[in-house]
Amino acid sequence: METDVKRARPRAEGKKWRLRCTINGRKVDVRVHPHQRLLDVLREELFLTGAKEGCGKGECGACTIFFNGHPADACLMLAIQAEGAELVTIEGLATDKGLDTVQEMFIREGGVQCGFCIPGMIMAARALIDENPNPTLDDVKYGLGGNLCRCTGYSKIFNAVLHAARLEYQQVEEATA
Repeated sequence: METDVKRARPRAEGKKWRLRCTINGRKVDVRVHPHQRLLDVLREELFLTGAKEGCGKGECGACTIFFNGHPADACLMLAIQAEGAELVTIEGLATDKGLDTVQEMFIREGGVQCGFCIPGMIMAARALIDENPNPTLDDVKYGLGGNLCRCTGYSKIFNAVLHAARLEYQQVEEATA
């Protein structure tokens, strides 16, 4: 009795799966291998290179994106997990009106050094401010706790997040007054 080896052991480079999701407000339809990480598809297939490969273990935060509105490490996710999902990368944070407030404050406060960790830091900061519009320094330290930076010593990053939160909080207060 013969066995069909091809059917029993599909090759990894063989069949690709269809992935349909929304990334940065745009519908995406791309073919991915079932073993491909989301980070690799974003960077290599879709050329969204803001999310970085730092540790590959979900410990550094350099690959942080929003997955259905929540921060997630793209290095820990298979691309096929994003089927039907809404994703936002650092490239999608800015709008036609300009940079996001957090991005602006990172620039103004000098929170950017080499830039490697910054996309993940900004995404984590945006999530923090969305959840807690008036954070304390301790809140910011906790909120960015999963993001590592080897250059800045964090104080300028923390100041940038605090200033972004205060600016947005003041704008909301003025709009509702």
